[in-house]
Amino acid sequence: MRARLGGELSGVGDTQSRENGEVFARASLLARLNASSTWDFVVIGGGASGLGCALDAAARGYSILLVEARDFAAGTSSRSSKLIHGGVRYLAQGRLALVREALVERGRLLRNAADLVHPLRFVVPTQRWSERVWMGLGLGLYDLLAGADGLGRCRLMSAADVRTAMPTLCAERALGGVAYWDAQFDDAALAVALARTAILHGALVLNRCALESFALDGSRIGGLTVRERESGRTYRLGARAVINATGVWSDNVMRMLRPDAPQQLRPSQGVHIVIDADFLSGADAVLLPHTDDGRVVFLIPWQGRVLVGTTDTPRDDLPEEPEPMAGEIDFLLETVGRYLRRAPTRADVRSVFVGLRPLLGGGAVAATGSLSREHRVDVSEHGLVSVLGGKWTTYRSMAEHAVDVAEEVAGFAHRPSVTDRLRLDSGGLWRPDMHGEAALGAEDGVCASPFVPSAEEVRHAVRAGLALGVEDVLARRSRCLFLDAEAARRAAPGVAAVMARQRGWSQARTDAERSAFEALAACYRARSATVATSPPSG
Repeated sequence: MRARLGGELSGVGDTQSRENGEVFARASLLARLNASSTWDFVVIGGGASGLGCALDAAARGYSILLVEARDFAAGTSSRSSKLIHGGVRYLAQGRLALVREALVERGRLLRNAADLVHPLRFVVPTQRWSERVWMGLGLGLYDLLAGADGLGRCRLMSAADVRTAMPTLCAERALGGVAYWDAQFDDAALAVALARTAILHGALVLNRCALESFALDGSRIGGLTVRERESGRTYRLGARAVINATGVWSDNVMRMLRPDAPQQLRPSQGVHIVIDADFLSGADAVLLPHTDDGRVVFLIPWQGRVLVGTTDTPRDDLPEEPEPMAGEIDFLLETVGRYLRRAPTRADVRSVFVGLRPLLGGGAVAATGSLSREHRVDVSEHGLVSVLGGKWTTYRSMAEHAVDVAEEVAGFAHRPSVTDRLRLDSGGLWRPDMHGEAALGAEDGVCASPFVPSAEEVRHAVRAGLALGVEDVLARRSRCLFLDAEAARRAAPGVAAVMARQRGWSQARTDAERSAFEALAACYRARSATVATSPPSG
C-alpha cells in the first residue's frame, strides 16, 4: 500500500520533486491522465467529501482519478462558517450520535492537520441565571461527548467575566455567560491540503476537468467521459466504480443516468457577512443563542476580520454563485446589532459570501433548519456510488464509508482505511517569509493590503497549490475575496500579470482572467450595499 501508518507520505515523486512542485505541476498531472485510461475508482467532485474519498482510496492503495469541473472547494466547501465542531444546535435537537461522531472527527483533525485546525473558545452571553445554568448543563454534556478529544471544560461566567472577555458586547445583553471550546479552520486551505496529500499518495486530482457523460457496460457504469476545460480535450476512461461526491449537485449527476431519479437532497442557503475586527475585540468567538428564526448566530474572529453567520433559507435552484435572498443580510446585521455596543451597518460589510448546504431530505420541505447534517451513501441500479449530505467536520468518516461501499461495488476485497491517523500535507499554504514583500508587490503591481497575496505567494499558489486562475488565488489560496472584496478587485490586474508569466498566458487570456475576476469581486462587494430581491424558493 502507498500509505504508511502514522502519516508518512509516499507514492508519487521524491522529496525534491515535491518541494519544487513538479509533482503538482499541471503538465505532470495531465501527462498522468494521458498515460492511463482505466482506474479503480473515479471520484466526481473536488469539495470536502470528494477530496476525502480520493485520499482515503489512494491511501488504501487503489488507483484514483478525481475530476472537479471548477476549482477545489469552489462551491459549498469554501463557504462554511470555518468551524470544525460537534454542533451545539444538534445537541439541542437531541442528535447525540451526530454530535459524538463530529467531536471524534474534530479531535482527529486537530492531530492530523495541526497547522490548519486550531482550538477556539466561544462565549455564549446570557441574560438570566437560569439560562446560564441550563446552557452550562448542555455544554457540559458537549464536553462529556468529546471524551478524550475534549479541548477544555466549559465554565460559567459572571457579568464581569463576560465584560473582560468581550468588552464590545452590550452589558444589558450579557448579564452572565458560558464559555466552551471548539475548533476553527480555513476550509479552502484544508481542501488544498487534501488534494496535495492525495496526489502524494498516488491519486490523480484535477481541477478544471468536468464530467461529460457516463458509459454503460450493460446496465452498469463501465466508464465515463471527462473534458479538460483549459484545452477542451476530452478523455474516455474506464472505472471499476464511480463515486458521485458533488454536494448539492448530486441529484443532477444521478439524473444523468436516470432522468426521473427521486430527489435526495434539500439544499439550504447560508449567508455570511464579514466586518472589521474591532467590532469584536479579543480572541474569543461569540455564539448568540436566540435568533428570530430559531437558529444560532456566530461572530467569529477570522484572519483579521469578524465572520458573522449564518442564515438557513431553502431554495430549489443551484447557482454556482448564489446571492443573498431578501432580508438575509438585514437579519444578520440586526441580530448582532442587538448585542454589540456599536451596531454594524451595510457600510461596514467588507464582503458577503453564500453557500448551499446539501441537506438530506427530498421533496417539499417548508423549513430546512430541522433537516439533518448526517450523511448517507447510496448505490443506484447502475452502480453509481453517491455520498450525500454531511458537513466539513465529518468529511473523513463520510469518505471512509463511501470508499467501503465503492469497494463492494467494484468487487474488491476490503482494505481498511488509514486516514484516521494520516497527517495532511499543507505545503500549498503561504509561508511567513512570502508575505509582506513590498518590492515584489510593487514590481508586479499587486495591491498593498494585508489580505492580498504577495507576488511570491501567487507564484507559490501556482507552483505548489494547484491554482490555475486568478479566482483560485484571490478566493481560495488566499482568502482575499472573502475578507475584502474591494481589495481583491483592485489586486486582480497584478495577480493576473504574475500568473501570466508563471503559466505562459496570452494577453487575451490574461485580460479575460482579470475582467472575469473583477466582475465577480464587484458582485461580492455590491452585495454589501444591495440585497437580492428574489424570494426564498420552496
